[in-house]
Amino acid sequence: MSAVFLLYILIFFVDRSLFGNSIGFFFTIIVRIVPIFLLVFILMTIANLFITRRVIVKYFRKRGIEKWFFVIGAGILSTGPIYLWYPLLAELREKGVSYGYLATFLYNRAIKVPLLPVALFYFGLKYVIVLTLMMIFFSVIQGMLINKLVPTDSRLST
Repeated sequence: MSAVFLLYILIFFVDRSLFGNSIGFFFTIIVRIVPIFLLVFILMTIANLFITRRVIVKYFRKRGIEKWFFVIGAGILSTGPIYLWYPLLAELREKGVSYGYLATFLYNRAIKVPLLPVALFYFGLKYVIVLTLMMIFFSVIQGMLINKLVPTDSRLST
């Protein structure tokens, strides 16, 4: 960040019109992205308040399509470093959640809600929607394949 600041100072003294154009572009981006970031922040705050460890364990234990939707949503909304999720995922595995659901959860962590505004700005709505839907679709395919290929302890499988 300090390198960018120094570069802006250098540009200010070398070419003021370029400096003015870049500052104008910066503020244009900020004005377009800040409202989306605020919405994302509010949604993430609500998710963090209501989606507790107990809720996650409860829904991971469900069966059928509802479980797939929960796993996808939980993966997308999960935040923080991945290594902090491993103990919870191991606990879920011990409670009977199959590897396929855990893989689907991990796959969907690649969809970063806080980064969607930036992706929308640079790539457009159509691209972001197609990319997100493809990632979700292939996460389920991956989960189903892992459920078929990785043997599970019959006492634990759900």
